[in-house]
Amino acid sequence: MSRSSTVREAWQPETKNDREAVLRELQAIVSSPHFCNSKRYPALLRHIVENTLAGKTDLLKERTLGVEVFDRSPTYDTNADTVVRYTAGEVRKRLLLYYSEHSPQADILISLPAGSYVPEFLHERYGVDGASGEADTPEWHNSDPHFSEDSFSEMKEPWPDKPRAGIDHAAPTASLQDRRSPKPERARLANRRLIWLAVAVAAVTCLLAGLGWKYSHGRPRTAVDEFWAPVLSQQGPVLLCTGSVVFAQGKFSGVVTAGKDIDYPFVSMQIVSAVAQLSSLLERSGASTELVSSASIPLTDLRDHSLILLGGYNNQWTMRLLDPLRFHFTEEPVESIVDQTQPLAHWSRDRSVPYSSADDYALVARFRDTTTGSWVVVLAGLGRNGTEAAAHFVASPDYVQLLKNALRKNLASGNIEAVLKVRVIDGKTGAPSILAAYSW
Repeated sequence: MSRSSTVREAWQPETKNDREAVLRELQAIVSSPHFCNSKRYPALLRHIVENTLAGKTDLLKERTLGVEVFDRSPTYDTNADTVVRYTAGEVRKRLLLYYSEHSPQADILISLPAGSYVPEFLHERYGVDGASGEADTPEWHNSDPHFSEDSFSEMKEPWPDKPRAGIDHAAPTASLQDRRSPKPERARLANRRLIWLAVAVAAVTCLLAGLGWKYSHGRPRTAVDEFWAPVLSQQGPVLLCTGSVVFAQGKFSGVVTAGKDIDYPFVSMQIVSAVAQLSSLLERSGASTELVSSASIPLTDLRDHSLILLGGYNNQWTMRLLDPLRFHFTEEPVESIVDQTQPLAHWSRDRSVPYSSADDYALVARFRDTTTGSWVVVLAGLGRNGTEAAAHFVASPDYVQLLKNALRKNLASGNIEAVLKVRVIDGKTGAPSILAAYSW
C-alpha cells in the first residue's frame, strides 16, 4: 500500500511568486486581531520578514532592530532597554495563537525561532511512501521544532483516521476497519462526528454565556469597575511605571529623584504597597501588569499600553503628562498642586512640622493622553504617603463612589482629575478626602 504524507519543513522562497506568497501570508497575519491592535508587533514582524526575503538577515540583530524599528539611538543600552527582546517574544506567542485559529495562506507558515530574529518560512512537501496499493488518506506531520503538535492541532481539519486523544489505540482492528470502509460509510462517520462536535460547541457556548450572565447580574457593577473600564479595554499588559529615589539629608522629604546615572535607586514602602494593591486589583479583573522604572523607559515603550504612573516629583512621566491638565504639580515657589484655572489655588505640605507629621496632598487622574494615544492613570502625592493613599482610593468602592457622586457622572468614559487631602500620622498614611474634582 502506498501512503501519501504532508510534511511541513523549512523552505527558502526563491522566485518572485514565492516571495509574493509569503508577503500575502504576512499581510493576513498582521491584519488579524492578534496583531492589528498594536503598532509594535506588526512593525517588527513586517521588518524581519521583508529583510529576510531581501537577503538581509545579517541586519537582523537586536541593536539594529532597536534603531530601525523602535527609533532607539545607535548607542542605546540593550540590557536596560529590552524592547526588541520583549516584542520578539510577544510576536512568537501571537504567531502561535494566530496559527491555532487560522490555516496558513498558500500552505506557507511564518515562524520566529526562539533566540533568533530571523524568521523561518515553512512549506508543505507532499510525498508517497510504500510501493503498491491504493493511496491512503494524507496524514499531517510537523517537522518544525519551533511549533508544538498542540499548536497545529486546529490548523487543519483532522482526517477521520488520524489517531486522536481519547481513542483507544490498543484496538487496531477498529481503526483498520475504518480505513477500509467504503467512502459513503467514511463520510457518514465524519458527518456524525461533526454533528456531535457542533452539539458540544453549542453546549459549551451556552454554559459560558450563562456563567457570564450570572456573573454580570449576580455581581453589581461598582464605581471601581467603571473607573478602570477604559484602562482594561486596551490590549496587552498594563504598565505600572514608578519613580525611584536616593537619600538626600538636606531635603524636607529626605530623598531626591534618582536619575539614569544612579546604579542603586530605591522605592519606598508606600510605593511597594501601592504596586501590590494595584497589581492584585488588575489581575482580579483579568489584566496582566508589568512593572517598569520611569527613569529608564522611553516614550515609545509607553505606546500601545494602558499606563499607571505612580509618584509625583520622582516620576518624570507624571510631571510631563500632567503638565497640560488643569490640576498638576509645580516646584515653584514650593512643591505644590495647583489649579491652572485659579492661580491663587494651591495645595502644599506644612513645612513647619516634621515630614512624618505633615498632611499630604495627592492627584488622581485618568485620561486619554494625546502623546501616547493610550489611557493613563496618575496616582501621585506630593510625598510618598499621598501616592499610597491615591492607590488605595482608586481600589476602594466607597471612595470611588464618593468621586462619582462629586462629579455626578458615570465614570466609565471621559477624563477625570481629583485632588485629595491625606492625613499623615507618625509617618503612617491616613484616610483621604476629596478637595476638588473635574471631568471633561
